[in-house]
Amino acid sequence: MYWVTDAKALPEYRLWLRFSDGAEGEIDLKTFIEENSRPIVAALRDRAAFAAICVESDTVVWSNGFDLAPEFLRERVQPRVAA
Repeated sequence: MYWVTDAKALPEYRLWLRFSDGAEGEIDLKTFIEENSRPIVAALRDRAAFAAICVESDTVVWSNGFDLAPEFLRERVQPRVAA
């Protein structure tokens, strides 16, 4: 089981995440945010609302109360590639 230990909102509906197993990287949520019709998700299309995140318990939580399971996020994280 994984949990999110640190998170930062990035431009274009991306997040940088660090997990309890030491993995870290970015996840692109643009398609998820743009195509999900649930009002709680659609509200995150506002860039300021998307950026209003914190880490609570074991995952990322937005200020409107929406969260995603840490397992969902961990499966989709793309490690940073060294330049």
